[in-house]
Amino acid sequence: MMYTNTLFHPEALHPEKFRNELKYICTESDLQILQARIQMLCDPDPHAGPEGTYHIRSVYFDNLNNRYFLENENGTDPREKYRIRIYNASDKRITLERKKKERGMTHKDSCPLTLEQYHGIMSGSLPVSDSTSLLLEQFLLLQNQENLKPKVIVAYDRTPYVYHFGNVRITFDRNIGSTTDYSSFFSPYLPQRPILPLGNHILEVKYDELLPGFLYDAMNLGNLQRTTFSKYYYCRKFTV
Repeated sequence: MMYTNTLFHPEALHPEKFRNELKYICTESDLQILQARIQMLCDPDPHAGPEGTYHIRSVYFDNLNNRYFLENENGTDPREKYRIRIYNASDKRITLERKKKERGMTHKDSCPLTLEQYHGIMSGSLPVSDSTSLLLEQFLLLQNQENLKPKVIVAYDRTPYVYHFGNVRITFDRNIGSTTDYSSFFSPYLPQRPILPLGNHILEVKYDELLPGFLYDAMNLGNLQRTTFSKYYYCRKFTV
């Protein structure tokens, strides 16, 4: 099998930009208060539906030794993980993503996949020569070397807001659940197991160098505590 030389791949010319990522576990009443404040200061994400929310599903991959799960559990720095993500159970937009974490900051690479490529990856039969993306080439090579397999689907409903100065993104993630029913990945109904107590959800705040003070003040409820909560890790805990 011929592997593409990625040394001078155009995608490799762009330096990685890491972002700050803050996470909080919140009650539904907390999110209602925060959303009422944030929607007065930020714009709704243009990709969200008429009600301002979309449904996210991600298939995460790991090797036979559960490398990515254990790196997350042990707090390995740096670390990374791979996933395939869709929105609203649709096959019209499928992306392969690699999320890296280093010194408490995150960076995400992504590339589009066709439905055929998705099925090839899930079955482990897609050759590297079919790749037109550096990220996809790297993933397929890793899949071949480490025998990466789908391990869990993470699903939730997201209400996102953006503030363009500072590239701030604030998201309210509800109904977080997991399943290993890969045959239902694109189905309207996905049976899933909740991973948080009833009424608990996740607030995420992502930004580049600076979070504007007025946004920080708007999110100050006096009782929020930062967490290192990882949807992937907690969803995998039910399947490892």
